[in-house]
Formats: sequence, C-alpha cells, structure tokens
Amino acid sequence: MSISQSQRQTVTQGDDATPPPAKRSILARVTGGGLVHGLLTNKKALFGLTILFLFVLLAVLAPLLSPGNPSNFTADVSAAPSSEHWLGTTAKGQDVLALTLWGSRSSLSVGFTVGLIATFIGCLVGIASAYFGKLVDELLSLLTNIFLLIPGLPLLVVLAAFLPPGPATVVIVLVITGWAGSARVLRSQALSIRGKDFVAAAIVTGEKTWRIMFREIMPNMASIVMSTLLGCIIYGIGAQAGLEFLGLGDTSSVSWGTNLYWANNDGAMMTGAWWVLIPSGLAIALIAFALAMINYAVDEVTNPRLRAEKKD
Repeated sequence: MSISQSQRQTVTQGDDATPPPAKRSILARVTGGGLVHGLLTNKKALFGLTILFLFVLLAVLAPLLSPGNPSNFTADVSAAPSSEHWLGTTAKGQDVLALTLWGSRSSLSVGFTVGLIATFIGCLVGIASAYFGKLVDELLSLLTNIFLLIPGLPLLVVLAAFLPPGPATVVIVLVITGWAGSARVLRSQALSIRGKDFVAAAIVTGEKTWRIMFREIMPNMASIVMSTLLGCIIYGIGAQAGLEFLGLGDTSSVSWGTNLYWANNDGAMMTGAWWVLIPSGLAIALIAFALAMINYAVDEVTNPRLRAEKKD
C-alpha cells in the first residue's frame, strides 16, 4: 500500500516537528547536553573523571617523566622506596615507578580499545536484533547465547595460548569474549524503543534502516550505551592484567599485568618486596573504581528514581 506525499508530511510533522513528551525529554538529555552537564555537576562523576584524567595524563607524559627504556637494569636490586627510586626497584634492578608509568600506556590503551570495539559490536548486534526481529533476531540471539554460555576464562586461556602474543592478540581475545553481554543488555533496551511511535513514523516515512537504527533508536539508549562502554573498559583492563599475570600475554612488554607477573615470578611476596606488587595492583583498582564511580553517576543522572531519592 502506497502513501501519499501529504500523508508523509503529516506523519513527519507529527513525529519530528512536535515529538512526544517522552521522546522530547530523552533527546533533550542526550542532544541538549543534559547528560554531560549532569555528569559535570555530579560529585561521583567528577571524582572518577579526576582519577581517570590523572592516569591518562601520566600515561601520556611517561616518556618525559621517565625517559628511556623502563626495563633497563640498575645497580640497585630489590631496593626499597627511596629518594633515588621513589617506588623502589625489582629483583632485577628495574625502577618500579618507570614500569608503572609505562605500563599504564599499554593497559589503558588495551582497555579503552576493547571497551570501544566490544561496545560497538554489542550495539550493532543488539539494535539489529531488536529492529529486524524474526529470523534475524533468532540467529543473532542464538549467536549471543552461544558466547554467553561458553565459560569465559577457559576460552580466554585457550585463545591466548594458541594465538601469537602481543597487544593485538589480547584485544582480539577480549573482544571475542566480551561483546555478548553488552549485546544482550542493549537488545533488551532496543526492543522497548523499537515499539515507540516515532520509530514507526520513521519507517513509514521511508527513512533508511541505518538511519533509524543509529539516529532514532541509539540516541535514546545513550545512558545504557555509556554504562556498557564503561563496564567493557573495566573488563578489558582487568582481563588483560589477569591474562598477563598468568603468563598468557607478551611477557616482554611492559604493562600492569606483566609487572605483576614478573613480581610474582621473582618472589616479591616471599621476600617482602611489597613495593613491587602494590603500585600496579593499586593502579588497576583505582582505574576500575574511577570508572565504576562514573558509571554510577551516569545511572544517577539518567534515572529519575535515583534523582528523587537523592533529593529526599
């Protein structure tokens, strides 16, 4: 059944010119800067962003703060923190501060890369599954369920053991094992938005599929997408450290995970060299805590119930 030009204009005006209150309020939070403004005025978000900014700044300035190869040996072996070596040295004589600073570059880059790619795949699969429905939904849901049912740690170990070591391998392995949970959450949210009137109006007016998916549905999922991204970044940083601590990464590189691996191999705990273990472990914990605070702030800003409870 065809639709006349006047009917197209009526539908378009009914949806685009004067959007429903629900849609208008959501888009105002997303496109009007409400979400960004809410985060910048939220104490939890500011605290988390400050910690994250400091770590990113240290990672960027690592070549200036600690020039040279961080793996170079010094004459001091297993030296406690001092004015010469602020965080001490390892059993091989490597400066722990240099290892921690340079390790942040690898760990943060892998974590953010994994987070972005896994979230993108999750968005693509989740929104496509909700939008197309029927056979496409069944196939994509089956694929998602398969990856969710496969035990994550054994799959990580198997993939990392048989693929050549390196940052690219770590990213590929973590993306393969980390996208399915995001797709499941985003599909559920996209399903509820798929049935809204403004999506139906966009379909009737002949908008392209990709435009409806990424310009109509996805902006109304901004808070969920952002929370998913933060969760995937935390997963990427923690999982990389776990793999490398088990010796399944590139042990010749410098990252927080390899720092912990060599500290364990050198018997840092047995010899009481706590300064070798704590910096990298504490850095991972602080980054995860900062991202979790930002994630909680996103939920607090976009969730009316939490805002009401905060006012009370």
